[in-house]
Parts: sequence; C-alpha cells; structure tokens
Amino acid sequence: MREYKKYAILWRMQSRIIAVVGLTGSGKTETTEAFVAAGFFRVGFNDVFYEEFGKRNLEVTEPNERIVREEMRKELGNGVMALKALPKVEALIGEGKNVVIESLYSWSEYKVMKERFGDQFRVLAIYAPPTLRYRRLSARAIRPLIPEMASSRDYAEIEAPVEKAGPIAMADWTIQNLGSREDFLKEIKILTNTLF
Repeated sequence: MREYKKYAILWRMQSRIIAVVGLTGSGKTETTEAFVAAGFFRVGFNDVFYEEFGKRNLEVTEPNERIVREEMRKELGNGVMALKALPKVEALIGEGKNVVIESLYSWSEYKVMKERFGDQFRVLAIYAPPTLRYRRLSARAIRPLIPEMASSRDYAEIEAPVEKAGPIAMADWTIQNLGSREDFLKEIKILTNTLF
C-alpha cells in the first residue's frame, strides 16, 4: 500500500493513464472493470484490431485474426495497436479524463505509450501462477481453455512477436490475484482510492 501512495502525490494533479497487463487468466478484465467503476474511461487496444475486421468486412475467426494482425504489424510495426489508439487516448486526456487501457500486450506498444505520455502513463500488472490461471481458464464460461492450450498460449505471448513479458516486467505496480475474488477486488479498490 505504501508503494501506491508514493506515486499518488505526484500523480493527483493530472489525468492518468493506466494499462492493465498480465498473462491470460490473471484477472485483467475484472481489473479494468473496477477502474471503469472508479471513473476511468476504457480504451481497448483490441478494439482497434476488431474495428479493422469491420472495415474489411471479415468474419472474426482465428485464421482471419492472424492474417489481419500480421498485416497491421507489417504496415506499422509491433506498436500498431497503440499508434492507432493514440487519438482516442489523447482526446480523453485532453478532456481531463483518466484512462484505463485494456489489451496492451507488446513491448513495442508499451514504448509508444511511454514515449508519448511519459510519467502520466503507468502500468499495473496482475499476477497469478500458471496452475491457478489454467484452472480458472478451464472453468470460465466464455472461451474456456484446457491447460495444454493455456500453456501454449503463454509461450506464444511471452515470445516474439507478441513480447508480452516486457510490460509486465516494467509494471509500476503488481497485484497478486491468488485468493478470493473479494480479496482481489479489495486490493484494486485500495489502489484506485489512493490514486484519486
């Protein structure tokens, strides 16, 4: 809790941008929802990706996702989602709003945001060990994953081209999601209350 307060004093006078990062099943979506409930405005980097499907009139399938993602990265590099989301983030910040970013994945996206916003941009990592995440993922109602698939996804996301480990390693805060949902949400509330 002391770590939260250290940053809060410097941060209270400006709009804030927080990216929620972590591996699949760690609790990123619940964390983002908690920030929205606390008054932050959500910007999803994945929204940029899915908007591209609409422009191309494509069905959202895994093969199409791979094609679109590769084409977008080839055109603008691995930071493409951040680059395309910048106008939305800048507009909200210009209105004095606080922003929570969902689906910031790559080290390249992190660098785009850090270079543009400096200390106004912070990262919150959500951590849960693989065995716990895999158990949660196999039990979830939407897009459940068996442990072998979840493990394979971890490897793919940590290695290039996704580079998901970089933003997690550089996080300003880390919350461990090891216990009950109530305990986890309580910890997030401590952070959001400290930032306001």
